[in-house]
Amino acid sequence: MAEQPIIIKKIKKGGHEHHGGAWKLAYADFVTAMMAFFLLMWLLGSTTDADRKGIAEYFSDPYKISLMGGMDVGDRTRIEAGGGKDISSQDHGQVDEKDDLKQLEKLKKTIESLIDSNPNLTEFKEQIKLETTSEGLRVIITDKENRPMFKLASSATEPQVRTILRALAPVINELPNKISINGHTDARPFPKNKTGYTNWELSGDRANAARSELEMGGLAEEKILRVTGLSSSIPLNPTDPLDPMNRRISIVVMNKKTENEIVQGMTKESEAKPNEEAPANNAPLPTEPAPVPDAEVKPPAGH
Repeated sequence: MAEQPIIIKKIKKGGHEHHGGAWKLAYADFVTAMMAFFLLMWLLGSTTDADRKGIAEYFSDPYKISLMGGMDVGDRTRIEAGGGKDISSQDHGQVDEKDDLKQLEKLKKTIESLIDSNPNLTEFKEQIKLETTSEGLRVIITDKENRPMFKLASSATEPQVRTILRALAPVINELPNKISINGHTDARPFPKNKTGYTNWELSGDRANAARSELEMGGLAEEKILRVTGLSSSIPLNPTDPLDPMNRRISIVVMNKKTENEIVQGMTKESEAKPNEEAPANNAPLPTEPAPVPDAEVKPPAGH
């Protein structure tokens, strides 16, 4: 009998098929999409309303953005060449306003501490009032019965107001903010006189005298933006127009917004003023009559 051949069967075990790198690409796309999503959420949370309006307008009308440019295009009312910012915009930025307010609040606390720690100022604590307003920090120095700041019906300063103003000057001078100084009187009419001197002139002269005392105390002259006399038009105590506290000096350490508004207003006013024609060569210059000396009038109490 012939021998049967021996057949050996070899079974190859099949392994997992090679999947390639497709899953890696899909995962990378997913991670990229998540990063883009969180970046978008962060940007939306940190942008202003003007920025969001500009982004929305870009997707609705890209042609408009290409003409106007800039991040704050959503608030624009006219085209700015080269994509520059509108210098007439009143948007000063939330961050700047917060920093400005923080500095003024710090100044307020510094002045309060100065009044409490300085014996020369503690005596007049009731006559010094501090308040934060939309314009900035207002420092009010008022008259008190039997303790006036100025000579009767005059802009000559009394020792107490000189002490107060010269002590406040170096503290106020630490900030770069501009200041305005306002003079106020009570409603008692000024004695009639031939020169026409009234409470308006008196309040202005007193404001100017306060400016001089602040400068003597160390306040830089360039920080004074405005000196105004307001007479009795804005009483501190409206129920009693003759109240001594209505006679006061008000110093406003202005925030940047108020300062810019005043400067821009003055600039526009000067630009709008028509050019005055010069007189002809042979035309006589207008002259004013010489002032007539005022008769001696004894002013009433107040002012």
